[in-house]
Amino acid sequence: MQSRVVDYLVQAVSAIGVRHIFGVDGANIEDLYDAVFDAADDVTGVIAKHEFAAATMADGYARSTGGLGVVAATSGGGAMNLVAGLAESYASRVPVLALVGQPPTAQEGNGAFQDTSGHAGTIDAVRMFDEITRYCARVEHAAELPDQLARAVGAARRGGPAVLLLPKDVQQSSIAAPPIRLPAKVYRRDEAGLLRLRSALTTARRTGKIVIIAGDQVARDDARDELARLAAVLDAAVGVAPDAKDTYDNTDPGFCGVAGTMGHPELGAALRSAALCLLVGTPMPVTTRTGLDEVLAGSTVASIGVTPPYLPSIHAASTDLARTLGELADEFAAATVTPERRTGTPLTPLRVPPSSGPGLRYRQLVETIDAALPDGTDVFADAGNTGAAVVHHLRVPRGGRFVVALGMGGMGYAFGAGIGSAFARRHGPGGERRTVVVAGDGAFFMHGMEIHTAIEHALPITFIVLNNNAHAMCVTREQLYYRDRYSFNRFRPAHLGDGIGAMFPELPAFSVRAPAELAETLRHCMETEGPSFISIDVDPDEVPPFLPFLTTIEQSRSTS
Repeated sequence: MQSRVVDYLVQAVSAIGVRHIFGVDGANIEDLYDAVFDAADDVTGVIAKHEFAAATMADGYARSTGGLGVVAATSGGGAMNLVAGLAESYASRVPVLALVGQPPTAQEGNGAFQDTSGHAGTIDAVRMFDEITRYCARVEHAAELPDQLARAVGAARRGGPAVLLLPKDVQQSSIAAPPIRLPAKVYRRDEAGLLRLRSALTTARRTGKIVIIAGDQVARDDARDELARLAAVLDAAVGVAPDAKDTYDNTDPGFCGVAGTMGHPELGAALRSAALCLLVGTPMPVTTRTGLDEVLAGSTVASIGVTPPYLPSIHAASTDLARTLGELADEFAAATVTPERRTGTPLTPLRVPPSSGPGLRYRQLVETIDAALPDGTDVFADAGNTGAAVVHHLRVPRGGRFVVALGMGGMGYAFGAGIGSAFARRHGPGGERRTVVVAGDGAFFMHGMEIHTAIEHALPITFIVLNNNAHAMCVTREQLYYRDRYSFNRFRPAHLGDGIGAMFPELPAFSVRAPAELAETLRHCMETEGPSFISIDVDPDEVPPFLPFLTTIEQSRSTS
């Protein structure tokens, strides 16, 4: 049976469970959207306002489903605008498939508009995307597509984006469509490494306490339940990487907080008295190990995950933590009686200098947001001081997802990613599930207009923008590291809630300038169907709970 290449593509991604394709339309990708229209019962096409946001929608969709995200873009500037979003997926090992239109084959190297074939001195898109993807190929003929698609999906499933470049004439051509056979996920584990890991765990259980630090691979592999079981049978204390807060129950008595730059002192204290630190699904980048280097250097460290950590360890590779952690939990449960869990105590917040400027304080407002979120709420935090405050102070609601992009740390990521996730998870077991995006005004000015996409699709999503009229983390850096002689990073005042309300009259939009207003505003937004928007005034000079800043302040005080 003959079908168009674009029809085959849409049917193939639908066959592996993809229900949304995110992107921005254009002349060299419009045939794909024509195929999406014909497959409307199976796949929904979502048009973003910018390709970066479309890529982050696919990224957020993949993170919250544990599956594949798909983004589509046209040639030229459309393709170039994908780069930052795909780079985040690459750094964070998120499976995303990008379908990128190209000019017709006959025009390549002949002055085609938006030519990126690499011919006649043009930009070579394959070479460009090669650096930020697990796989990139130009599909030269329709007959190549099934094999190229299988390779791309297989590469993405191993962790990261894959790109297929699709000339317009190839998209339009017919293919004798074979049965869709995309590669199954392959489970790989290191038996020799696991043997060493079991031995280290057995020894540590006899001699002292085990502390687990969980990373984002636990979320990617949907291994939360298995992690909890293993922690219980090992009677382990559990900390989490900043981008893995939803991998362990934040209210569990064994939870000892976040590791690294936005971390809690309880985790460091637990490690100092531990016989072994078990890293699960984290390579321990700087953001996760800041403040812990010294104690980890003096500890026995074991690790399990797809990549080894950046510090010496007994490492066992695993591409599926749900299976491997489940097997370990079963083995250790058979050899022991699960101890009774201890009564927990609240985590100790980092001490920040007092702030006397306008607006609400980070801890106060985040704890108010925390109290307002129902179980199952998904939270997407953006970069900067806002992200630091949310990572440090917010407890992830039970059953909810938590995402902060630390791979590239790109500002504005949370707007698109939260929208992409909301498409996948809006229908929860108890009704509509709400997504909450928390970002700063700097991030909003970059990509906040994606709220238009949420409005178009009536998504249950609340955007909370902390407005300090600044790139506040850069302001803090100017103050701490450049003697506070100037600021390039303060803005003229903007009234975001009023502006968004004027742009979208039917959107519930609020401006919060006093503490007493926030709880009631949040309650209203949680109970209102569809999207909503809150702007909260905060102080650009407040120092966030961010360990490098606080260490610098402490050192300056001790030397003055």
